Amino acid sequence: MDMRIQPGDITRAQVDAVVNAANSSLMGGGGVDGAIHRRGGPSILEACRELRNSSLPDGLPTGRAVATTAGELPATWVIHTVGPVYSISEDRTELLVSCYRESLRAAVDVGATTVAFPAISAGIYGWPLEDATRVAVETVQEMIDEVGERITEVLFVPFDEAAENAYRRHIAGC
Repeated sequence: MDMRIQPGDITRAQVDAVVNAANSSLMGGGGVDGAIHRRGGPSILEACRELRNSSLPDGLPTGRAVATTAGELPATWVIHTVGPVYSISEDRTELLVSCYRESLRAAVDVGATTVAFPAISAGIYGWPLEDATRVAVETVQEMIDEVGERITEVLFVPFDEAAENAYRRHIAGC
């Protein structure tokens, strides 16, 4: 599995699956979530409503992942995952790790071979950028034995230069 950094707009990533840093309602929101819903069009929201009306009536739990259509995005699939809100008093790292693991597993389940990730939880959820990118890179690296034959490329799509540099430091360490 090849890990690369591709700065820019995740909604324009030429991959099979784009990971959405969603909220548990799956009804869209701000940041990456809002951008994916806006750019992907109403079919993503419609697919999320169907999930809420069937298998996820209480929403998507933190650390889990589910796939929907990507609508008008260049990707085929959106993998929605809910990252944990950062806490100084409680270690929620395992939930963040689970976001990456479960997203890769969901990608495999739909037949995706290329996946683009945002920096999950590093925006409004307050996870320190350096640690969020470390968890992302280390978890993807750890998943190579499980999904490396099926997922050929993972793109990390940083939202700014600081995120890009953080990813570069951690990928260099692999």
